[in-house]
Amino acid sequence: MAHRPKRTFRQRRTHSSDSDSTEEPFAEPGAPGEQAAPGLGEEGPPPGGGRVEAADRHVRGRGPRSRGRGRVWASSRRAAGKAPRAEGGSGIPDEEGETHHSSESKDDQNSSSNSSSSLEEEFSSIVNIPDSAFIQEARRKRELARAQNDFISLDVKHTSTIAEMKKNSNEDPESEPDDHERRIPFTLKPQTLRQRMAEETTPRNEETSEESQEDENQDIWEQQQMRKAVKITEGRDLDLSYSSKPQTLKKFDTSISFPPVNLEIIKKQLNTRLTLLQDTHRSHLREYEKYIQDVESSKSTIQNLENSSTQALNFKFYKSMKVYVENLINCLNEKIISIQEIESSMHALLLKQAMTFMKRRQDELKCESTHLQQLSRAETSTNESVAIDEKTQWILEEIESRRSRRRQARALCGNCDHQEGTSSDDELSSEDMIDFQETQGDILQDHKKIFEDVHDDFCNIQHILLKFQQWREKYPDSYYEAFISLCIPKLLNPLIRVQLIDWNPLKFDAIGLKQMPWFTSIEKFMANSVEDSKKEDNSDKKILPTVINKTVIPRLTDFVEFIWDPLSTSQTTSLITNCRVIHEELSTCANEVSKGKQDLLKSIVVRMKKAIEDDVFIPLYPKSTVEDKTSPHSKFQERQFWSSVKLFRNILLWNGLLPDDTLQELGLGKLLNRYLIIALLNAIPGPDVVKKCNQIAASLPEKWFQNSAMRTSIPQLGNFIQFLLQSAHKLSRSEFRDEVKEIISILVKIKALNQAESFIEEYQLDHLKSIIEEV
Repeated sequence: MAHRPKRTFRQRRTHSSDSDSTEEPFAEPGAPGEQAAPGLGEEGPPPGGGRVEAADRHVRGRGPRSRGRGRVWASSRRAAGKAPRAEGGSGIPDEEGETHHSSESKDDQNSSSNSSSSLEEEFSSIVNIPDSAFIQEARRKRELARAQNDFISLDVKHTSTIAEMKKNSNEDPESEPDDHERRIPFTLKPQTLRQRMAEETTPRNEETSEESQEDENQDIWEQQQMRKAVKITEGRDLDLSYSSKPQTLKKFDTSISFPPVNLEIIKKQLNTRLTLLQDTHRSHLREYEKYIQDVESSKSTIQNLENSSTQALNFKFYKSMKVYVENLINCLNEKIISIQEIESSMHALLLKQAMTFMKRRQDELKCESTHLQQLSRAETSTNESVAIDEKTQWILEEIESRRSRRRQARALCGNCDHQEGTSSDDELSSEDMIDFQETQGDILQDHKKIFEDVHDDFCNIQHILLKFQQWREKYPDSYYEAFISLCIPKLLNPLIRVQLIDWNPLKFDAIGLKQMPWFTSIEKFMANSVEDSKKEDNSDKKILPTVINKTVIPRLTDFVEFIWDPLSTSQTTSLITNCRVIHEELSTCANEVSKGKQDLLKSIVVRMKKAIEDDVFIPLYPKSTVEDKTSPHSKFQERQFWSSVKLFRNILLWNGLLPDDTLQELGLGKLLNRYLIIALLNAIPGPDVVKKCNQIAASLPEKWFQNSAMRTSIPQLGNFIQFLLQSAHKLSRSEFRDEVKEIISILVKIKALNQAESFIEEYQLDHLKSIIEEV
């Protein structure tokens, strides 16, 4: 057995491209220094080198069709399995083509059949199929080469190869290869380029199939949604697959025969059609006439019902009232902003004036007190002189100037019995008065313009109440079921507030509540009530108290808290008058607790407490200083004392409106015992002291002492009674006998009878017992 020649492997050069244009590698051994590389799946040199090279050059020399010859070449190799043929004249097929025939045939079945068949026919004319004699000659040359050289040449131009011999032997069953010709595979056979390309193509085909499946599902879903959107009727087949197949049009079948048509047949059909249309038209006319009659009958029925039916009249009235109330509410909603603005402007103007008076009084009191203190120090120190600055001098001159004008005014009126300090210092300068009047005039002009563009039916309270009165007279049941008595106060609230804009309850000449137009209109509306008087709960009787509670009391409370001066007797008297009217009207609702009324009374008490704390000041000077009635210290002390007595009297004027406990605490506890008694104790006993005590006793409400069984006065007057007894003891030893009698009269008046009897018995004043007996 001859030795197997040493095998030499050369690297094959490959050209790769995409899956659609991949070319088979070609051996180009013709260049010098280049060696033909065997296929990746081959273990020996390619057999028929000459013919292969010639075929390769021939195919690549065909111009533009040289690209893609890999697929043509693969097809020709695949055909060699059925009819053995040599490439380039060798007649021995490639071993690789024999081994992987099945896989290559599967890959090439996916290519175009037309292109493959045409290219095979073209290639068959180039490759010659070897005959048996050529094969035997090739085998003989191979054996001879082995015997001589002991190796197989790698030259591609060698006329015979092992692969060709193996293929010929496979085709010729009689010729079996020798033992040394059989190859023993020791490793896995490397894959060919086509196999690797097939493996790379398979995942891509899988991905492509998955993507195509997703696209198909997406198309199906889109078709379903489009069918839902356009609401395709059942049975209609709408092609939404964007198919490129053209729709075939039905051709007219000329073989169908129609019946003969002539003029008589056409005329007959037209007459028949005309008759049907005329019958339909006559039926429509009859229906139309019937509908017209029904409409006329309905109109007449409606007219009759409107003219004769009570329900129709009720409906018309209720509808008109509904429209009227809606228009009234819209009007008031539009005007309420202007009303609020004008109310705020007027309140701010009055508040500014009140604050001006209060600040001026406090500044003047402080200035005058400081000046008198300086005078007292100057009197004690003879070397020290009093220096008055210009501002203090101007303030003192202004104070004295206003007092002089008030004295002149009282003299003209004949009021000579007047005490300094009891008059209200509420005078304004001419410039301030002009400015105040101009501003007030502008506000009142705006107040008149609020409803100048509104009809009287929507801004006149009397006209509005007349509408509801008609409702109450015609349909009393529905009137009371609708709770109109609760709605009227809310509707009238803006209109009443307009009338209260220029109303100042602190002015003595202001119009009273009962004289106001809205008050009289509501009273008349309540008086004309047609409700059964036997009913205990008459809802219309609560209209006026509700209006006062919701509209008048809040405005009055603002005046008390911010504008009212408790030191002013005129303001206090006017305020008490209006409060008594309110108290009388609210007394009709005795079973109901008015929160507005409680708030008003509470604000009155708070304001009086503040006045006692801020405005009461009675200085105490040595008796030697105040003995001279013409001294500034004595005059200042007298003015402050009488100012406090004035406040004491104003507080007790609230008797009947405020609780007795509250008045006794304010008037007796905080003012009399804390300020007035101290000032009296510092005074010199005499007629002036008795006069002051008389004024204090005269201010006390008689209601507190109406109990005939009382022998002892109220506890808060204990200090005052002790002072009276002390004064009586001092005056009984002097020549002031008449003053003692006045003191006994004061004790009897305040029901201090036990103290008066003890004093009479002690001093044996039997002629004064008659005073006690009269009581």
